[in-house]
Amino acid sequence: MTSTLAGVAGTGLRGYVDALSPRQGVWIDGSGAAAQGGGTFAVIDPATGAAITEIADGRVPDAVAAVDAAARALPGWAATAPRERSEVLRRAFALMVASTEQLAALISWENGKSLADARSEATYAAEFFRWFAEEAVRTEGEYGSSPAGGTRTVVTHRPVGVAALITPWNFPAAMATRKIAPALAAGCTVVLKPAGETPLTALAIAKILTEAGVPDGVVNVVPTSSSSPLVTAWLEDPRVRKISFTGSTPVGRILLKQAADRVVNSSMELGGNAPFVVAGDADVDAAVAGALVAKLRNGGQACTAANRLYVHADVVDEFTEKFGAAVAALKVGPALQEGTEIGPLINAKAVAGVTSLVDAAVAAGARVTHRAELPAGTEGGYFYAPTVLRDVPADAEILRTEIFGPVAPIATWRDDAELVEMVNDTEFGLAAYVYSRDLKWAMQTAEKIDAGMIGVNRGVVSDPATPFGGVKQSGLGREGAREGLREFQETQYLSIDWS
Repeated sequence: MTSTLAGVAGTGLRGYVDALSPRQGVWIDGSGAAAQGGGTFAVIDPATGAAITEIADGRVPDAVAAVDAAARALPGWAATAPRERSEVLRRAFALMVASTEQLAALISWENGKSLADARSEATYAAEFFRWFAEEAVRTEGEYGSSPAGGTRTVVTHRPVGVAALITPWNFPAAMATRKIAPALAAGCTVVLKPAGETPLTALAIAKILTEAGVPDGVVNVVPTSSSSPLVTAWLEDPRVRKISFTGSTPVGRILLKQAADRVVNSSMELGGNAPFVVAGDADVDAAVAGALVAKLRNGGQACTAANRLYVHADVVDEFTEKFGAAVAALKVGPALQEGTEIGPLINAKAVAGVTSLVDAAVAAGARVTHRAELPAGTEGGYFYAPTVLRDVPADAEILRTEIFGPVAPIATWRDDAELVEMVNDTEFGLAAYVYSRDLKWAMQTAEKIDAGMIGVNRGVVSDPATPFGGVKQSGLGREGAREGLREFQETQYLSIDWS
């Protein structure tokens, strides 16, 4: 199956972007339009600081129009047979796979991640369409008799309704499909607000879904440079019955307070501060390979990124030398340049934030042991050299804050009880990683860590077939797996008397 967008011939990435018609980027009822106010905003290339293009700047009237369309489409889509919904999602998977190279280049251009990272994301994002195409037809329910006798009970699941989806810039394709796919599989219609930094990827996915046969109004996208009024309008609209948000914990708290006014069904995938534990008996080479992925995927701009590396005193010298050498050898450069391993951060504010954390850690006693080189030609972009810190004090701010950058702070540990106390000394609880040759110890330690997802001897925890989510202030609910579908369903039971 070939996507129309994938078939844009001889025009390159610029042609692909132009084919999206970004100035008509408010996607409502199956077609694009200019924002009702006529405004646009610039999408910036993080590698150069220059504008890629201008995209329609949605405002509250556009947000309301999106809900109008979703509400009109809801009864028909909810009544569509699960098999038919499944086939639509399966076609979306095939079309997205056909567009992998174009999508990867687009992601790299507006997000800044390397092409290798972007290709992985495009493939991963497509898998949510395939997974939930399969889940859509696995309808579950229960039948039973009342303990008191005389009645029967039937339990079913129905779509929650119109769902408002809010996605971040760090994984612009995967965060969209991880929400859209289960919503559509459950029979919901959606209104999506992508991050202002990366709206083009969301628009490309919306067009792919239309090509796949998603009916008009089922998926609506409103890019905007002013998120708060738009999202507030959705949360105040009685037709919106669900909000699914991925982003920072402070913003999540605000949205939960707003959602409480109407008791809106809420899923929140928020911040992380993942520990990466290396035991004294660990395979150091395997731990180094895992840390490179867990720490530096997407340049460290991931909520699951290894934020704090706790390495046992027996192996900390060996680990630091091997890991540091690998980090120092990383090729930094523009994301669209083949061979680049680490691209720029998303914007100047991100660079300033990472710089401040590292400077404060060094002032508190940490030392820089390894750092990659920034090549010539990166001066105009938002680049930060991948950096390894050693001897980071336990109370350093960099160990308590989500870094969101290519910096690996290493702290040393010796005592098991002390380790667990340090690892859990955070308000976050999204992901964690544990490396040890002693699987019993690794499992026992993992079970003591307050985190929703733990990688044991591996540096990746994300998979469409697994429930993604955290505990404490890292969020509510789960995405992926059967749990991801349940987030877009309400449980209903019928009590039947046929005696």
